[in-house]
Amino acid sequence: MRLAVFASLAFAATALTACTSGTTRDVLELRPSAEVVNSINVSQSDRADTFEPLSLEEQNPFPAPLSAQQKPAPKRIEVAALKPENLTKQAAPQPKHGRTKVYSENFRDAHPIKFHPARHPSKFEVHGVDVSHWQSDIDWEKLRTQGANFAFIKATEGGKHVDRLFKQNWNEAKKAGIPRGAYHFMYWCRNAEEQANWFIRHVPKEKGALPPVLDVEWHGNRKTCPGKISKKDVLAKMEVWSRLIERHYGQKPIIYTAPDFYDDNLKGQFKDHSFWLRSVAEHPITRYPNQDFAFWQYSGTGLSKGVATKIDLNVFNGTAESWHRWLQGRVVK
Repeated sequence: MRLAVFASLAFAATALTACTSGTTRDVLELRPSAEVVNSINVSQSDRADTFEPLSLEEQNPFPAPLSAQQKPAPKRIEVAALKPENLTKQAAPQPKHGRTKVYSENFRDAHPIKFHPARHPSKFEVHGVDVSHWQSDIDWEKLRTQGANFAFIKATEGGKHVDRLFKQNWNEAKKAGIPRGAYHFMYWCRNAEEQANWFIRHVPKEKGALPPVLDVEWHGNRKTCPGKISKKDVLAKMEVWSRLIERHYGQKPIIYTAPDFYDDNLKGQFKDHSFWLRSVAEHPITRYPNQDFAFWQYSGTGLSKGVATKIDLNVFNGTAESWHRWLQGRVVK
């Protein structure tokens, strides 16, 4: 989910040996950490009702992708103590009673990356997409057969903007049988409670939906809002939004983020939340050491039948079997 262009969003770190044989633990079924974000007083900036200009997408229809990632210096990769089930790609199993079929991915990439063979996205069994109105009209039935086994759909941004195709995408994805969730892009100079209520106003509490997603990124410079705020204020706003969303939907939101924002604010934070990590140059184990994740966004330049434009591509960090278990435990009831 690339902010504003293609609004481009996480448990269990993939180990170096994730694709080898042997007994592994289903890390996506770990009990959430008892550690929670430290109590932070909401800042005055979050209480204030500040002016919000045009949305990021409306303000700059052709911005360059944000969150450009710098290749880190070579270093030893430590194998995580917790490993997902064998991620070697296999033929997708036929669905059991009451389960949605998992389709093998058939995506292409306009700018493919040479990922490490053992940690290549193709090794994962469950692929999916995230979309906004930038993808225009989508043939969801066709997209599903291409390997879109889940979809995160942009709903809201700040406290005034609603993606103009959210309702259409939300309904059409459901008709196609794709598990889908909605995401909100956090605007740092807007009251967090107002933003949560704005999301609740526009996103149905619907049985079977994926947990809501909070998209947190540095969103560039605006004359009306600084490009960055303090870490304390970031965490305070995220805590407010998350608490209100969980209260309404009965699910902790997933946190989507990009490397620069993560480095500045999120290391060691929100340990009881699932993470969805953007890492389009290398596997998250390299870019986000020791960070568990449920979803990995590995490309912002995907190509697929059913979508006329480029699309963000993602994988679920687990097998098809653990995907079904994850759904049973985390969809909205």
